[in-house]
Parts: sequence; C-alpha cells; structure tokens
Amino acid sequence: MPKTETEYLRIIALCFEIFSKKNLDYGTSWKILRLPSITDQIYIKAQRIRTLQENGFSRVDEGEVPEFIGIINYCVMALMLMEHGPEIEEVEAAYQEEITRVKALLFDKNHDYNEAWRNMRVSSMTDIILMKLMRIKQIEDNNGRTLISEGIRAGYQDIINYSVFCLIKLNERQEQAVQQ
Repeated sequence: MPKTETEYLRIIALCFEIFSKKNLDYGTSWKILRLPSITDQIYIKAQRIRTLQENGFSRVDEGEVPEFIGIINYCVMALMLMEHGPEIEEVEAAYQEEITRVKALLFDKNHDYNEAWRNMRVSSMTDIILMKLMRIKQIEDNNGRTLISEGIRAGYQDIINYSVFCLIKLNERQEQAVQQ
C-alpha cells in the first residue's frame, strides 16, 4: 500500500500543479460550466484516449498522459461545483479537500479489492471510465435522480481514481521502456 500511496500523491501533485498554473492563466472561467458540460468535456478526453489506444498514433502531438490529467482536473472541478457552487472562492483549498475525500475512497476500495487494478490494462480502465461517464450522463438526464445507484459524485470520484491508476501504469510502462 505505501507504494500506491506514494505513486498516487505524485500523480495528484502533478495534476494540482497543472490546475494551479491554468488557474493563473485562465482564472476560474470553468465555474461558468454546468455539470453536464463538464461531463461532456471529460467524455471528449476519455474518447480521445480510447481513439489513441485503438489507432496507436495521433495527429496532435499530445498523448494519453495529458488527457488523463485533464480528466482528473475536470472531475475535481465538477466535485467542487457540486460541493460549493459557482461562488466558490478558495479553489485551491477546495481542490485539496476534494482530493482528500477521493483518496480516502481509493484506499478503502483498494484495500477491499487488493490492488486488482495493477493487473488491469490501461485500455480496460479507459473503457470503465467511459462507462462511468455514460452512467453520469444518464443520471444527469434524469435530473440527478437514481433508484439504486451511487450517483454522480461517486462516478466522478471513481473516474479520478481510475485515471490515477492509468497514469501510474503509463509511468511504469515508460520507466520500463527507458530501462531496456
């Protein structure tokens, strides 16, 4: 578990750094977005990752890593809007609050599943992210109502965690390639 925690914290630190720098560049322009718009942004990024995985190349010189980082940051934005609304002022503190909640969920689930994600393919986790996005979209279309399902917040949290797992695996893959 300590290895996973170290890897997780490293990935989240990178995501937060990018979020903070973009916040300086763009301000909090993202607060104008409604949750379905954020969900669609995440969907676009996840679909692009799937296309890259299937085609093996891209015409735009950006790979899977920046897209997974974007997914994480958009999910955190959505969670912040759900928690605080668009009047949120301390976005960096709110970002850390949300990540603390997501990390706690990850380690509870990771304990119960015994790090099963380590034996999964990045492509499978990408498919799961897309499935969770389709679920979120359906719940949004139902005005947030569910009969038995976890809901939108849990979906965003799971997407963050799967994206972190993908980034860990992609980093391991890159490190192995360098060693060979």
